[in-house]
Amino acid sequence: MTKRRSRGDGGLHWDERRQRWIASVTLGYDPSGKRIVKKGSGKTKTEAKNKLKEVIRDHEDGLAIAPSGYTVENAVNDWLMYGLAGRDKGTLDTCTILSRNHVIPSLGARKLRDLSAEDVDKWLATKAKTLSTRTLQGIHSCLNRAVKRAMARDKVKRNVVELCSVPKGQPGRPSKALTFAQAESVLKAAERTSMHAYVVLALLTGARTEELRALTWDHVFLKGEPGADPPIPPYMAVWRSVRAGGDTKTRKSRRTLALPARCIEVLWQHWEDQGWDRLAADDAWEEHGLVFASAVGKELDSTNVRRAFRQAIAKAEGVNAAEWTPRELRHSFVSLLSDKGVPLEEISRLVGHSGTAVTEEVYRKQIRPVIQTGAVVMDDLFKDDPDR
Repeated sequence: MTKRRSRGDGGLHWDERRQRWIASVTLGYDPSGKRIVKKGSGKTKTEAKNKLKEVIRDHEDGLAIAPSGYTVENAVNDWLMYGLAGRDKGTLDTCTILSRNHVIPSLGARKLRDLSAEDVDKWLATKAKTLSTRTLQGIHSCLNRAVKRAMARDKVKRNVVELCSVPKGQPGRPSKALTFAQAESVLKAAERTSMHAYVVLALLTGARTEELRALTWDHVFLKGEPGADPPIPPYMAVWRSVRAGGDTKTRKSRRTLALPARCIEVLWQHWEDQGWDRLAADDAWEEHGLVFASAVGKELDSTNVRRAFRQAIAKAEGVNAAEWTPRELRHSFVSLLSDKGVPLEEISRLVGHSGTAVTEEVYRKQIRPVIQTGAVVMDDLFKDDPDR
């Protein structure tokens, strides 16, 4: 005789209309007294029972709204679509590239609830063979944030990605700094180019490229405030960047820097040259008050700056222009100050770091034992040649 199922074991029947087996079970009653029935379907009895087990597991985990086929790819795409709202376009592009190239191809087909810490560990270990540590941190962050968002929406019970540490990857491109001789050569090569003022200001003040691209003339005071008590020398207020919202990288990055004499000289010339550009552009000129702008007054993008920078220093002696980027002028600023004995704490303030730890970590190859400060040191290093 066939053994009768006990109460609560559920039922199994063939649905003629759907041409599928239907497994069902009662899991109790809702507050209104209505039975809570869960079902699973399949082409075979075994498939239907297995689907029902998955539905029951979701219910017990509190994932009543989680689709049974919700995958890692679904979670990542949802995060890219809705979880990055309001973020900078550069951030969105970076996250999209990392997710599309590294996360989805490797883990996308995995059902999110079946994703294990072991899956993530193996994935990261494989990627570590070809990617830098920085990129590994990036792809781990993308997956972690996607799963965290899915967990907050009852798509999965826990975030296993958060339990996995990032392994050490391949060595990235090492940061470089110009020597004093190379710096002099770069400054000389940049003369009479459209990037001259940009190169001088970046090298002699240590401002970030994103800060210089957003710098406006109303934040540059080439005459200073001689009537103040005590008198204030010429300076620039580094209060903006091209980041979303126009804020600097951190609150500590907002700083007011005295301008070395060489910066003052080239900025006066740059202001005059920009006036001629404005006249030449005529109606095509868009006035944004930017210190460094395109031929029609528009904001420069990082690609244009990098290309123009390499063209400007192409003839610099002892420097292969193709191997250098504008951000390394900032590294060079740190290196030159450190070589001259400026204390690490003072360098941190000048470059807008919240503390010396960041300066040491990012610029450790450029930091040397210390002792004294910014614009004065740069004036001493790059004083004008009277015979020029």
